[in-house]
Amino acid sequence: MTSRRGFIKAGGLALFGIGLGGIPAFVAEAAASVKKQELYKKKKVLVCIFQRGAMDGLMAVTPFTDTFLQAARPTLFMSAAKSSSNKPLIDLDGKFGLHPSMNAFEPLFREKRLAIVHGIGSPNNTRSHFDAQDYMESGTPFNKGTASGWLDRAIGLLGHDAVSPFQGVSLTSAMPRSFYGDHPSVAINNLQDFAIQMRGNPNGANLAARSFKDLYDQTSSSLLKQTGKESFDAVKMLQKTDVKNYQPANNAVYPTTALGNALKQIAQLVKMDVGMEVAFAESGGWDTHFNQGTENGIFARNVSDLSSSIVAFWTDLGIYQDDVTLMTMTEFGRTVHQNGTGGTDHGRASCNFILGNDVNGGIVHGNIKPLAVENLEDGRDLAVTTDFRSVFSEVADKHLKINNDQILFPDWKGSKIGVMQT
Repeated sequence: MTSRRGFIKAGGLALFGIGLGGIPAFVAEAAASVKKQELYKKKKVLVCIFQRGAMDGLMAVTPFTDTFLQAARPTLFMSAAKSSSNKPLIDLDGKFGLHPSMNAFEPLFREKRLAIVHGIGSPNNTRSHFDAQDYMESGTPFNKGTASGWLDRAIGLLGHDAVSPFQGVSLTSAMPRSFYGDHPSVAINNLQDFAIQMRGNPNGANLAARSFKDLYDQTSSSLLKQTGKESFDAVKMLQKTDVKNYQPANNAVYPTTALGNALKQIAQLVKMDVGMEVAFAESGGWDTHFNQGTENGIFARNVSDLSSSIVAFWTDLGIYQDDVTLMTMTEFGRTVHQNGTGGTDHGRASCNFILGNDVNGGIVHGNIKPLAVENLEDGRDLAVTTDFRSVFSEVADKHLKINNDQILFPDWKGSKIGVMQT
């Protein structure tokens, strides 16, 4: 059961979901009466992007020297040869090639700010989108009963009490599974509307029905001193910021897509120093069963949006780059063999991308064997050779300076792979 303190910290601000224009007068008066001060110190921020639908890692980052893959994908295989009649892959290291629509990533990879992990996935071999996403976001791939998400637990391991209701922020219409739990986080679909959703818990509907004033009246003054004041100041800060007319720095140009808009708003929150330490966004449309395409098509559009949005975000951050590390994730990959409709079906391992100045970049990490049938998982899939928890834990540990993997990922006793600088 959620404690009163936990509710105030984690869910109180969500009651302002009616929008900025509808904030009760007593809240505005309380906010106005608070002397402005620097509540939120600049903090390290971890940004996670979930690619929902299962990205084909073998097309995003192709082991282009593998003749088995070429045979398995007669119309989907892409070459790195400059003489190719189509756009060639971007040769990263003589073995792996980046999809040409992800050319925005190449400079960051060459600068060793971007790392790639290939063969990453879950030890649970489910091919259900719902189950695989649930396991990855809970961080417990063999336990469906885990109440909290791994990002919520990461927030709990930061080693300090939150002074901001924006400690964890999801730029989504509903709270993602990754943030379920007792620690502070909010879901904001759009900063302009300030439409904050209630947390994903069984009591959410009942809590949302209660007015903030009722909660205020029932709570001790000492507790409000710790949490209410910070909430009021956070509201004040957003009220005074012209988020609609925000101008990205360094001529950064965001795609006019859901992901581009989400990352643009995360950049704003980073620069506002509102106490955010973990941010979350989503990218959809990765379930490419039909007409996947090569240099053109749905996959090419998706990876272009992903890479262009991330590079715009990184460019926009400017002097804040040292404070931010970004990581992508997807529930599983696609089959090695293409199907009869020009697509790929649910598979096992995929790849992910980690961007930051503290990343061991310019390397395709992981271990992929030749894609001969005897090396494939279940005779059809790229085998999972890197447990997602080994990467997620290393990124969180190194960037956020937390070190308790038994809480972050219960029942996992694996080792790190060196994706972050030592």
